[in-house]
Amino acid sequence: MNENPNHPDAIERSGRWLSKAGLRPTRQRVSLAALLIGDGNNRHVTAETLYAASCATGEKVSLATVYNTLRAFCDAGLMQEVMVDGTKSYFDTRVDDHPHFFWEDDHRLSDAPAGSLEIARLPEAPEGAEISKIDVVIRLRRV
Repeated sequence: MNENPNHPDAIERSGRWLSKAGLRPTRQRVSLAALLIGDGNNRHVTAETLYAASCATGEKVSLATVYNTLRAFCDAGLMQEVMVDGTKSYFDTRVDDHPHFFWEDDHRLSDAPAGSLEIARLPEAPEGAEISKIDVVIRLRRV
């Protein structure tokens, strides 16, 4: 996570990030945003890892607030949710279309190089439906 989420640059970057999506910059949103993007780097988090990082800074926030805030960030287009196994959600600050590696050994998500992925053909969507998004998660285990 961001080394110093209370740095003025991190706070300012977070406020701009929230404003661009039309989200009110509440204290908790700014604090969580600073952990996510305050240093300008993209990252993948779970609600639990973001909650732990927030607690480590001394911020008083509940796990439910972290979940709700991450959902609000996703709804506003600031983040995307990546489901792994249908039970675990990861949240990604990089919102362009790109594949992911899921590291099974340490339950970590990372970006995979998009340039080497090729999807040659997709099935037709059923009548009355359209494909809205394709998620590619490549599972890895260390050998």
